[in-house]
Amino acid sequence: MNSIIIKGRLTKDPELRYTQSDTAVCTVNVAVDRPYSKDKETDFFTVVFWRQTAEFVSKYFSKGQEILVQGEMQSRKYEDKEGNNRIAWEIKADRVEFCGSKGQGEENAPAPATKGKSTKKAPPPTAESEVESGETEDDGELPF
Repeated sequence: MNSIIIKGRLTKDPELRYTQSDTAVCTVNVAVDRPYSKDKETDFFTVVFWRQTAEFVSKYFSKGQEILVQGEMQSRKYEDKEGNNRIAWEIKADRVEFCGSKGQGEENAPAPATKGKSTKKAPPPTAESEVESGETEDDGELPF
């Protein structure tokens, strides 16, 4: 079984990109405090969202905001600029949810475009990936 759930804060705004086949990919870094350490220790996780979930995270999350992520740990091998073989560990997210109180960490979040609609904001729904809706989960392309 490969399952991980983390709750933490975004260390920077989400980074949305598109693959050559126009698939949305969003990468975030999440800081997670260790609850029972003597000294304050924090772990940092790279989380990758795909397709509609990527666009959702990019639109509704911002730096400092609390986030809850469920997914699986994955490693990928690559070669750095000096030709050294490296391994990157990431969470491939299956699900994301808001945490904390409304407005917490959203000081810098852009207001959504209304285009003639009511300015009253309703909280956006939680996003679940296409894996749960039956679509394929990964086209194998790297977002860079």
